[in-house]
Amino acid sequence: MKRIIVLLMVLGLWAGTRAQDSAPLTDSAFAALLTCGAGDEFYTAFGHTAIRVCDSAQGVDVVYNYGTFDFDTPHFYWQFTRGNLNYMLSRASFNRFMTEYAYEGRAVWQQKLNLTSQEVNNLYVMLETNYLPQYRYYRYDIIADNCATRVRDVIRAALVHRDTAGASRDVAPLTYRRHLANAMRGNLEWWRLGTDVLLGATTDRRCSAAQSMFLPVNLMLQAEAMTVGNGQPLTEETETLLEATLAPPARSFPPQVVFGALFVVAMVLTAMQIKRDWNLDVVDRVLFVLAGVVGLFLVFMWAFTAHTCTQLNYNILWASPLLILIALRMRRSPMWAVWLQVAMIIAAIVLTLVNGLSAALVWLQLTLLVRVLSLRLRRSNEQ
Repeated sequence: MKRIIVLLMVLGLWAGTRAQDSAPLTDSAFAALLTCGAGDEFYTAFGHTAIRVCDSAQGVDVVYNYGTFDFDTPHFYWQFTRGNLNYMLSRASFNRFMTEYAYEGRAVWQQKLNLTSQEVNNLYVMLETNYLPQYRYYRYDIIADNCATRVRDVIRAALVHRDTAGASRDVAPLTYRRHLANAMRGNLEWWRLGTDVLLGATTDRRCSAAQSMFLPVNLMLQAEAMTVGNGQPLTEETETLLEATLAPPARSFPPQVVFGALFVVAMVLTAMQIKRDWNLDVVDRVLFVLAGVVGLFLVFMWAFTAHTCTQLNYNILWASPLLILIALRMRRSPMWAVWLQVAMIIAAIVLTLVNGLSAALVWLQLTLLVRVLSLRLRRSNEQ
């Protein structure tokens, strides 16, 4: 509500000056929601959302895009990792926009918005105002403030006196994590594993139909079901402007198979260690240190970045920095540390299963559990 009030205030302040500079859009003008299919880079894997405003009578046909960022930003990757990278609203001609997506081989769908002439003008003025240098930048958040949620909010603000309703294409409300996982089904299992490790418990909340619009495809589907005012559909029938020609990414070896095989190897080695007294300290040290380093990175992403979606990350229970201490001491590790680590891994397995994370994580956690328990067994044999 605060965002809508601010937008309306900006609209009122700027509309007067704009009226002196140019005529308003004509009655034939329209606005449309544009949804783009996935690309071949990870940051394009979830698709994209933009807004088109067209008034042929005045030669206006532009696309507004809240999902752009500047690769020339100093320390780009560090700023991105810290969550301090500013995204911005960009503007391009519709023809240029379509040429770019045709070159990338990505699909584009259009949904014309059933807005009044005044509402189209409202939307246009808001977007033009947002495009001013002092307003175009914003701090990106993958689930709370992104290219799709900004479009959702500015369309609602443009309605002014009409409310939206009926966004109900959420037969079974899902968590943010589950929505992301669904978007990565098929050939992106490794990316899904990475996001399941990186994202924290904040993404395990169930989201409403409106909140699910943080994904462009969800916004397109929900917009089809939404109504405004007295029950008028928010959008006209979805039309395909571009068919996808981009080949899907090559299917990689599933991570659950890789880590399932790792667990089998760990079980075989553990059995041989018990039977033949093999010394596997080097193997365990490498495994524990790698997991501990992952844990340190997760602590950094939780406590020392501006990302909200990486907070409260229970993966730290299994990827624990405590494993580094155990790796240094091995059989000389204090038993409290070993048993604490065992308890944390078991808790992580339960949370992984309850929240539906990648099955590959369970195999990895079981592998660590077996090897940490082997330390206790070896201590008992030595006594």
